[in-house]
Amino acid sequence: MAEDYIDELDESFDDIEPVSESPELYEHFRVVVDKGQTPVRIDKYLFERIVNASRNRIQTAADNGFVMANGKPVKSSYKIKPQDVLTVMMDRPRYDNDIIPEDIPLDIVYEDADLMVINKPAGLVVHPGCGNYHGTLVNAIAWHLRDVPTYDPNDPQVGLVHRIDKDTSGLLVVAKTPDAKTSLGLQFYNKTTKREYNALVWGNMEQDTGTIVGNIGRNPKDRMQMAVMADPEQGKHAVTHYEVLERLGYVTLVKCVLETGRTHQIRVHMKYIGHTLFNDERYGGNEILKGTHFSKYKQFVNNCFDICPRQALHAKTLGFVHPRTGEEMFFTSELPDDMTRLLERWRTYISNREEL
Repeated sequence: MAEDYIDELDESFDDIEPVSESPELYEHFRVVVDKGQTPVRIDKYLFERIVNASRNRIQTAADNGFVMANGKPVKSSYKIKPQDVLTVMMDRPRYDNDIIPEDIPLDIVYEDADLMVINKPAGLVVHPGCGNYHGTLVNAIAWHLRDVPTYDPNDPQVGLVHRIDKDTSGLLVVAKTPDAKTSLGLQFYNKTTKREYNALVWGNMEQDTGTIVGNIGRNPKDRMQMAVMADPEQGKHAVTHYEVLERLGYVTLVKCVLETGRTHQIRVHMKYIGHTLFNDERYGGNEILKGTHFSKYKQFVNNCFDICPRQALHAKTLGFVHPRTGEEMFFTSELPDDMTRLLERWRTYISNREEL
């Protein structure tokens, strides 16, 4: 249970953005199997040798093609042989530096001795990764809590409980103590938190409400994307509930409620049902997917892309039980300026079109 819980926390972050655009792989771990080694599953063998790695994370790495024997990707069930050369490769270089506090402004919605709730702007990377070793939300939190003697930004027992993409705006909760992180982490694992997103998607949705169910895993045709798996045995179970908030002709404003929290879940599920997020470059939403062929319409949409130069997705509400007091807490973040202006443009366009 503990191992599954830790892995669930690591792997179920909301809409994690892959950290590298390059297909190049980097070696993170290498070992040569002893001559007298008896056959054993590779995930078990590596689990006993890699510090701070759960067996589930090793299995996930193998499923994604990052665990290799003698230079070839193998599944977690592979039985190692004497003198096998085992490597763990990742799509980003190793990063061993400590997290350095940096004076970056934070929009803190709530804070007490146990936790803080932050409203993250679009464009701010959550955690250091390839190409983004500085200037992240984690660096900003480290600066804000630099005078708190019990908070160590390099201690995995405190800090972020979940994540959202660089180009997604909205609410995140940060644990300031190990007890708070354990309690909040279990709430995410047990799906008792309340998380609602607002998204502008392409197309006029047929139903006012609905539920999307589909396992999400790495897209075998494009490793920088996630996808709904055709094989029900692949990927991780994912459920998104949606409700139409406003119909704007060729686009629709929807509320999405997460029952699970998989990588890129809302972005993938919406694309799966034919309603890609507006201006979501990774999943093709930065193309004109619905509407007319008139040049004025094309110019209008391109202007909309300029107004909101990222996927139109905002983590609007967050609810959880306070880890120490037991109080039910609920926070709301208004739509940021870029999404507000984007919606105003579409409302004006639709009203003018209806008058013609």
